[in-house]
Order: sequence, then structure tokens, then C-alpha cells
Amino acid sequence: MEGNDNSNSKDYYKILEVDYDATDENIRLNYRKLALKWHPDKHKGDSAVTAKFQEINEAYNVLIDPEKRFEYDLTGIYEIDKYTLREYLARFKGMILTCNGLGISHTSTWTQQLTETNEFAEEG
Repeated sequence: MEGNDNSNSKDYYKILEVDYDATDENIRLNYRKLALKWHPDKHKGDSAVTAKFQEINEAYNVLIDPEKRFEYDLTGIYEIDKYTLREYLARFKGMILTCNGLGISHTSTWTQQLTETNEFAEEG
């Protein structure tokens, strides 16, 4: 993703044909299936196939790395008109359903710190 402004215009989840909340295992399985299907050695000399294979590899490299995936999920495609309602909700449900859309679980370190701070303030 670094230095590639073009990457934010691609939906890596659609490229790998996985759901937005796909597990690493699902991502790996679909990557292998698609890499075998679109491998340039199976389609000698077809530049379109080579481009598709490179796109699949790019998507896999981002989605399989937790840090890159998190960054992509925060800065990726957000245009609501590019998604059906189901796709949009599937992509952002983690942010919508946790801690008022902040993407923080209720057992996070921040929540614990806030609770401890409030308890301390009430005692003092």
C-alpha cells in the first residue's frame, strides 16, 4: 500500500472473493484457489491473466497482514454507492456494532482505563 495511491481504489475483498469479515483461513483458501486458476503459467502469454494474478497477489499481501489489513479497512473504499446494503453492512459491522462505531471492544484497555479513572475520581 505504501507509495501506491491506486490501491485504495481496489476492493481487495472482492478481488479475493471473500466476505469483509473473512478469517485468515478463508483468505488463504480463496487466495490459493484463485492463484491456481489465474496463474500465468496456465495461460501462456496472456497479459490480462498476468495482471489479474498480480492483483490477486496484491490483495492477498494486504489482507493477510493484520497491520496492512487494519490500515486498508480504515482507508479503503468507502463510497456507499459501490456497495449493496448487505455488502456495506458486512464490511463495517465491526465498527457499527462495537463501542458506538469506534471499533473498540467493550473489554479493551481504553475501556478498562476509563472505568478505573472514573472509580478513582469518585473515591477522591
